[in-house]
Amino acid sequence: MASILTTAADLQTALAAGSYPDGGPVRVLDVRWRLDRPDGRPAFLAGHIPGARYADLDAQLAEHGDPGAGRHPLPSPERLQAAVRDWGIDAGDTVVVYDDVNNLSSARAWWVLRDAGIADVRVLDGALAAWIDAGFALEQGEPDAARPGSAVVSPGTLPVLDIDEVLDHARTGLLLDARAGERFRGEVEAIDPRAGHIPGAVSAPTTDNLDETGRFRRAQELRARFAALGAEPGGAVGVYCGSGVTAAHEAVALTVAGYEPVLYPGSWSQWSQHPDRPLATGA
Repeated sequence: MASILTTAADLQTALAAGSYPDGGPVRVLDVRWRLDRPDGRPAFLAGHIPGARYADLDAQLAEHGDPGAGRHPLPSPERLQAAVRDWGIDAGDTVVVYDDVNNLSSARAWWVLRDAGIADVRVLDGALAAWIDAGFALEQGEPDAARPGSAVVSPGTLPVLDIDEVLDHARTGLLLDARAGERFRGEVEAIDPRAGHIPGAVSAPTTDNLDETGRFRRAQELRARFAALGAEPGGAVGVYCGSGVTAAHEAVALTVAGYEPVLYPGSWSQWSQHPDRPLATGA
């Protein structure tokens, strides 16, 4: 499972060689996005890992339309196929994703691409800060247009929960809520229509997957964390967040720990839009 994470040193070596020893040609995606600054392109232009392409989370990794579907529904196959061509990804490539917020947004690209059948997708452990701390150079400006990628996407590889399945999963299995504890408890909600959580869900803030350096905790630490929350060895664990972005980060941690994550893409931003769906508050 460690192969889904890569160090800055290993990425730098792979870029110099053109490929990983255990992978294919390297394609790097910069997925900078945050709620208060969704357009990460200015930061990308100011400095990015050499050769990286900018991946627009809102425009390329999500669909938009009916609010009842949530703030970041999964992208349509057509939208994602166009993005993969734009990024220059070919079949057999090793894709490395990163951002500048501890991979809380780049994990979305990891999940979406793996779900689409891109087999080798890795997360830069420690995100952009790890690259900078290692003393590696950044590149500025808009990169030259990439040769159109030839990889064909086929979404549906990974298990998901829809709005009609997630409550049953919480009742019969384990459903983790990756948001901050105060949002789970319903103490604050500045983004979505209602405050609280899906009944039966367990609070598991995404930030607890990381150590003090912003890197993922060791696999055994993550296994212990999720076991304490009720995860069964080798079991499927449902996960959601505000809009399906940071839930993908929890999915990375669950995968590293040896569990099978099952994403609810609509997440709270979809659930809270439907007054007929129950909610719970408190710890």
